[in-house]
Amino acid sequence: LPERRHKLSSVAPLKPYNAEKKDVELILVKEHNGVQYTSSSVAGSRTCPRTSSSADREDRETWGKKLDFLLSVIGFAVDLANVWRFPYLCYKNGGGAFLIPYIMFLFIAGMPLFYMELALGQYNREGAATVWKICPVFKGVGYTVIIIALYVGFYYNVIIAWSLYYLFSSFTSELPWQHCNNTWNSPLCKDPKLINGSSLLGNASYAKYKRTPAAEFYEREVLHFHESQGIHDLKEPRWQLTLCLVVVVFILYFSLWKGVKSSGKVVYITATMPYIVLLVLLIRGITLPGALNGIRAYLHIDLKKLNSPEVWIEAATQIFYSLGAGFGVLIAFASYNKFENNCYRDAILTSTINCVTSFFSGFAIFSVLGYMAHEHGVSIKEVATEGAGLVFIIYPEAISTLPGSTFFAIFFFIMLLTLGIDSSMGGMEAVITGLTDDFKILRRNRKLFTFVTAFGTFLVALLCITKGGIYVFTLLDTYAAGTSILFGVLVEAVGVSWFYGVDRFSEDIERMMGFKPGLYWRLCWKFVSPVFLLVVVIASILTTRELKYDNYIFPYWANLVGWGIAMSSMMFVPLYAIYKFLSLPGTFKQRIAYCITPEHEHHLVAEGNVRQFKVRPALIALLTV
Repeated sequence: LPERRHKLSSVAPLKPYNAEKKDVELILVKEHNGVQYTSSSVAGSRTCPRTSSSADREDRETWGKKLDFLLSVIGFAVDLANVWRFPYLCYKNGGGAFLIPYIMFLFIAGMPLFYMELALGQYNREGAATVWKICPVFKGVGYTVIIIALYVGFYYNVIIAWSLYYLFSSFTSELPWQHCNNTWNSPLCKDPKLINGSSLLGNASYAKYKRTPAAEFYEREVLHFHESQGIHDLKEPRWQLTLCLVVVVFILYFSLWKGVKSSGKVVYITATMPYIVLLVLLIRGITLPGALNGIRAYLHIDLKKLNSPEVWIEAATQIFYSLGAGFGVLIAFASYNKFENNCYRDAILTSTINCVTSFFSGFAIFSVLGYMAHEHGVSIKEVATEGAGLVFIIYPEAISTLPGSTFFAIFFFIMLLTLGIDSSMGGMEAVITGLTDDFKILRRNRKLFTFVTAFGTFLVALLCITKGGIYVFTLLDTYAAGTSILFGVLVEAVGVSWFYGVDRFSEDIERMMGFKPGLYWRLCWKFVSPVFLLVVVIASILTTRELKYDNYIFPYWANLVGWGIAMSSMMFVPLYAIYKFLSLPGTFKQRIAYCITPEHEHHLVAEGNVRQFKVRPALIALLTV
């Protein structure tokens, strides 16, 4: 047999055949580099190391091809933030110098967490909730990340709907954000060709100037938020955006309704298209006047910026959100892998591709920003921005000035659409897999449950496409997956590394791939990643600022609602732990033991043989694995 392949060596009956149920000893033999590893278990016994119901494991679907899985992970991880956030962060925080903390955090925290989630899902073949059969008291964190993934879907689909609206609007000979002669333009709208030099903009930078045709198209035609007084004045949903949202929800439903067999095919388009578009935009961008100035500004090295703690916090936060650990998506995707799949190699490959994509997209973005600065006679910092302002105002305006602007606009918004679709597919799959694995009735009715989930996100998203919907969007974007997701991953890392145990987790990986993780990975899981996450959680809380959108400051009650949304997901961790403790039999110590012992070893608790109670010095335990 090839290396790392598992084979069944023998199936030997323990008892002579009779009418009673008989036990069967399964001896698993693995061969790696000429050395055979064996482990045995008794089928039907509670000592079997991988104990979800055998029938469920046999029936669980797998990816049609290995490439389906890789593209799904890449498609989820490479999202809009790679384009609209990383390039600006890199520019703002010292250019090339920002890569120092970014790459450092990638290796000491990003990759280890990414690897941990893939291995956790693949070994247990369960979603984000039921995977915690390895340490039942932590099942609440599974519900936490599922709820957060659902919350993100409420507003993330709105961004895709905006992209679709822009795409439809681009099918004209003259792009609608090219001039001030439209019905939605205000009397103060100013032709960009007349803006030359920052003195004409008053106190605002060009990126924040609200009177260009592109800015007014986004704010007055797409959002209509000038007709709202604030979050208390939402008004009705816009029917054009409602139709776009319906299209988005239908795309998601028909991509997911058959599970990974269908979604694994969709990503061949959605995960690869952004790279084609980025390459085209880069080639066009570097031929524009001023492009090299933009790229120089992007890569300019300012090591003094590293003296600022804010730079390190932003690098840590960016690497965490960029890789997408903690949303339950990686666990869900990996649970459909074959047991012997090399998830270590997958983790290294996909996380590297994600980070390289972020860096590469900066060239496509800043070559165009350099052109914009050149055209208007301003510095790069006057046009540099992030988020929706970059992809829905500045970049579309730049495209509108180019020959063949319609073609480039269509291409650009197709890229945004595909970047959003596969990331949203990943989040919804985490919800569907997590709950269908936990509730068998949902598994039997997956298509119906997928529809209910998609329709539910549509109903809540309607709040975000009202005329005051941008305020609801900002509230959800700030609180739904901010501190709460950081808290969830911190608890997850502690649960796996300290309660389930790094040594046991390493043994699981060895059973799959034939080798244990090296000391570097075990140290990161045990110490570095939890400390990293704890620091980021504390920094997230301490740097919380007053919620506002442009010049609008949210009322106090809106901040309370935001924290209520955040707490509604985090509360599952303590509430489930309390419920689990109270629902178990035995003495106080036995209940604790049941809570932290894998479900298939609960019979050992009655015998007083609890592995987690055998404490050894942490470093010695690591070195002796």
